[in-house]
Amino acid sequence: MSTSGVTEADRRPASLYEEAEAARGRGDYRAGVELARRAAEFSAERGDVAGQASALRLAANQLLRVGEQEAAITACTQAAGLFESIGDERGICETLTVQAIPFNDLGLHEEALDALDRARRIAQRLDDRALLYWVHNRTGVVHAAMGDLAASNECLRHALAMVDPGDDEARFCVLNNLGDNAVFRIPQLRELGRADEAEELLETALGHVRTALELAQAANHPYRQSIVLDNFGMLMAHRGDYGEAFTLVENSRMIALAHGYRSLESAALQHQAQIRLLRGDCAIAVLGLLEALERVTEAKEKPMTMAIHLQLSQAYERIGDFKAALTHYRSYHALEREAHNDVAAVRARMMVHLFELDNARLEADNARLESELHRMRSAELEQQALTDALTGLANRRAADQRLPEMAALADATGRPFCLAIADVDHFKLVNDRYGHAAGDDVLRRIGALLREHVRGIDLVARLGGEEFLIAFEGVDLPEAAHLAEKLRLVVAGHDWSALQPGLAVTVSIGVAEHDHGDPALLLPRADARLYAAKRAGRDRVTASD
Repeated sequence: MSTSGVTEADRRPASLYEEAEAARGRGDYRAGVELARRAAEFSAERGDVAGQASALRLAANQLLRVGEQEAAITACTQAAGLFESIGDERGICETLTVQAIPFNDLGLHEEALDALDRARRIAQRLDDRALLYWVHNRTGVVHAAMGDLAASNECLRHALAMVDPGDDEARFCVLNNLGDNAVFRIPQLRELGRADEAEELLETALGHVRTALELAQAANHPYRQSIVLDNFGMLMAHRGDYGEAFTLVENSRMIALAHGYRSLESAALQHQAQIRLLRGDCAIAVLGLLEALERVTEAKEKPMTMAIHLQLSQAYERIGDFKAALTHYRSYHALEREAHNDVAAVRARMMVHLFELDNARLEADNARLESELHRMRSAELEQQALTDALTGLANRRAADQRLPEMAALADATGRPFCLAIADVDHFKLVNDRYGHAAGDDVLRRIGALLREHVRGIDLVARLGGEEFLIAFEGVDLPEAAHLAEKLRLVVAGHDWSALQPGLAVTVSIGVAEHDHGDPALLLPRADARLYAAKRAGRDRVTASD
């Protein structure tokens, strides 16, 4: 066949993921599924998209080993969507190669090949040899399931040429799959009269499965050991060493029984009966096939049930019980028709489910977009609420918020902090002589001049009307007075005639220093000095009482 105890503690997602991967590594797939699902949930709660996607893919990679193929497909679809949302092409590619396996197991070969074709294009674009290996390996598995062993072997040979010698899992998979193909191809070659080719393939395949068995044993991985022992046994049967073949398959069955790998156990029973058929012990083989049939029927493993009915038909025909042979042949064909219907039903069911997943993802995306738009709009409204519409400077509300913060910082650091209030001289005359539009232009230009000629850490705000505030961080009173004087000169020296012929504009400025007392007293002190500057003749800076 081809390769395809959760503790209760509040662990971090990375730790849960590592435990899930460790469970997969030792073949404890049911525990691995639960751990991976918990890792996905924890990652989702923390907003870790990459972690959630990786955990879902890991869960899928183990769900398919315990017969939960549809759940595996769903998990892969969710993982691929998450990887796509963060632009992780490698993650998408790895997920698609996993998803191809349950598609193939359910008979959805077209979907499996489509997934692998998408994965191949990504792997080629990334020029990633390891990804291309998995694409070729799994494409070979799908072609084998479709009965095209020639195409399968070609893909697997490509995979073998690409495999990293240090990647024991990858080496095991391709070697075991080549051995599995040989189990079916050898009888075909013999029937075609190509005995020499069959013998050459047999010896090559035996070399492959021996190496694969060594790798599985070195990894202490029971699932892989069970799979490869079964293939090893069937190859030995084709060699005519029936005793050794039966022992190898029995070893496979015992490992499967011990670890709850029901499908592998059923396959071993079927293959033991097949070995007896090859040896000519048809009556005993029938008993073994009937036992295997009972198990696979109970487990609803339809492909294996079909194969056993066909083998029973052939076995009964060989011992002369034609009535029983016909009964099992009819059962085989009835199941074959059901299988076609089942594939259609699964395809329809998966389409509905995947459509629902797409809708859910779209709804989640829309919700996120709406939330982001709401956040942006709220931020925009907040910004508007703190911004003077005419000049684009901070407004009185923003200044009322920032000044206590700046005073508190000065208190905490012991650094100086000064405040200046600037007022446009004779602004009413500007409005009366040139109009309110010209007055607005003057205010806008003064706001721009102030902003251009202070440091980035300083606050410039329009308090209302023709009054502006400048807060200087880390500057003492003499330095603040000097900076205010520079601002006064900038305004007075500006070419105002560009706005209106004959226009001249000046400002008066009052400056006060925070004395680490009540910050609410700072603004009135600066305001008082502003009016002192006005009374002294305007177009000047006053920094003392």
